[in-house]
Amino acid sequence: MSLTKLVERLVQLVPVLLGVSVIVFLMMAMTPGDPVQIMIGDQNVSAAQEAQLRHDLGLDRPAYERLALFIGHAATGNFGESFYYKRPVAQVIAERLPATIELSVVALLIALMTAIPLGVLAAVKKNSVLDKLATVGSLLGVSLPGFWFGILLLMLFAVQLHILPVSGRMGFATSIKPITGFLLIDTLLRGDPAAFLDALKHILLPAITLGLPMTAVLMRVTRTSMLEVLRQDYITFAEAKGLSRTRILIRHALKNALIPTVSVAAIETGSLLGGNMIVETVFGWPGLGRLVVDSIFVRDYPLVQAAVLLYAVTYVLLNFVADILYTFLNPRVKL
Repeated sequence: MSLTKLVERLVQLVPVLLGVSVIVFLMMAMTPGDPVQIMIGDQNVSAAQEAQLRHDLGLDRPAYERLALFIGHAATGNFGESFYYKRPVAQVIAERLPATIELSVVALLIALMTAIPLGVLAAVKKNSVLDKLATVGSLLGVSLPGFWFGILLLMLFAVQLHILPVSGRMGFATSIKPITGFLLIDTLLRGDPAAFLDALKHILLPAITLGLPMTAVLMRVTRTSMLEVLRQDYITFAEAKGLSRTRILIRHALKNALIPTVSVAAIETGSLLGGNMIVETVFGWPGLGRLVVDSIFVRDYPLVQAAVLLYAVTYVLLNFVADILYTFLNPRVKL
């Protein structure tokens, strides 16, 4: 793959991000509710003070002018100041982003470590009890709403069994000085196994809830792809050569079967960022998703616009990475 091709693909992403920026701005502009009135609340504020506040926030400018300023500043990485937090938007997002990344990575690992083995076993043992159970489980995983499944997990493991905590990233009795912002890594770097176990207990329920739909989708994709690969002539030839079943599955079948799984995994990983809004709210997880939900309620336009744009950039880049991985898994595929 040449550098020119990579640059061309990256340039093609610019109109997509520009379109997302415009759509997000228009949706926030059309959302009912006035940020100034929400900030004032029940305070006795004169019309002059209200007008001054609106001017300070830039809300007295025409919509097209505010849109142009937003796009221009976003291109330089300047997303302005949060209406609610009175701090730079980039700083507020940077504080919450590690929690969301950590949750998404753990959910992704749970999904991959569960879905791929189950998909392969379901394909190898087609129409067996295991295959039927995996199929039913995948349908349930796709069908169950995330918030409902999360509440069920909370009621069972936190309320009834008292095995896992209800919310947060770490217990009040446990404290760790952050290094990277990722608690699971920081506790290991600090050499504190008790804190690591506490952080792991807190992340398990939200990660399982977030990763369940992805597990179901990837399992079905892996199973279908594996069944198709196992019918190919080169698999029959490998069996005729007397190669062991395990070697055929791992070295010949699985590599080709994972090609569509990689593509779907990249898309589903992007969807994790959207799904984490609900999951983080249910579990009180102090991440970017919960921050966006809270910011929508207070009409914090700069913060919501920047966060959604970050979601879009991540989603687009993940699909770009999936295309690159495609070329490594299957050299016949060209960008």
